[in-house]
Amino acid sequence: MEMEAILELRGVAKEFSAQHAVKQISLQIERGSFFSLLGPSGCGKTTTLRLIAGFETPTSGEIWLNGARIDALPPYRRNVNTVFQNYALFPHLTVRGNVEFGLRRAGVADAVARVRRVLEQVQLWEKESRKPSQLSGGERQRVALARALVLAPDVLLLDEPLSALDPQLRKQVRAELKDLQRRTGVTFLFVTHDQEEALALSDRIAIMNAGQIEQTGTPQELYQKPRSPFVASFLGVMNWVDGVGIRPECVVLTRDPGPNPRRGTIVHSTFLGPYRHFTIQLDGAETLTVQTAPSAAYRCGETVHVSWDPADELRLPA
Repeated sequence: MEMEAILELRGVAKEFSAQHAVKQISLQIERGSFFSLLGPSGCGKTTTLRLIAGFETPTSGEIWLNGARIDALPPYRRNVNTVFQNYALFPHLTVRGNVEFGLRRAGVADAVARVRRVLEQVQLWEKESRKPSQLSGGERQRVALARALVLAPDVLLLDEPLSALDPQLRKQVRAELKDLQRRTGVTFLFVTHDQEEALALSDRIAIMNAGQIEQTGTPQELYQKPRSPFVASFLGVMNWVDGVGIRPECVVLTRDPGPNPRRGTIVHSTFLGPYRHFTIQLDGAETLTVQTAPSAAYRCGETVHVSWDPADELRLPA
């Protein structure tokens, strides 16, 4: 069955003086999906979000939302809403006041019922009379989400919304965000430079690099079948041996030489809780990262052998 695209970018480019921030990108985002733009700082992902929101105008190309072209429309006439990194809440307004703000300006008839419904969705109805300063970081983020969702946007744009949270809270809020998207059915377009975040949250991901989209696919497709060395190395650790890629979890580490072994020396060991990473200096020039069980008892300086199943090798066109 062919997917129904709610948002489409057709050859969109953006130049700032001599800099090409976004270069001819084309993208289709399916209705009701959680879609992420992932890439390093400066790759053009936030500029792409701002083009969709209407805060920037494309140098060329077209942006379509729900079957209508929107790239010439001002931001207030596009049915999208943005949740920013800093949430941009009004400190003098209560939770309810912040969420109502956009509705009051839009003159919506059933505002009271809509505010209650969205505050229940983000589990903040009991805290409707609190000010932002009385809330935790995770709760403030949920107020920002509620304020955007109450306007019933076709697409919710999220610009690195978890970056202000500490690591433990990020994981908790990440799960809440995914759950909220599923329950509301609103299309989420999420911008992040955090690979783990994108893999955990997304139905589909577009990986950006230097203003271009390198590859689009499901998290599993991108991790297992990257089409470029950049995608392979950006999504998790990738070892390159004789031009062939191999993931750390696919490498077998032994003391005894097995079939088709390569010999090396352990130069570093990192304990990471559920697993351990060893850095191996092979007898050639390459170093290799190997992922093992946390109990693996190899010492730095020890001679070891590594091997892997050829089926796990990644071969990319030169």
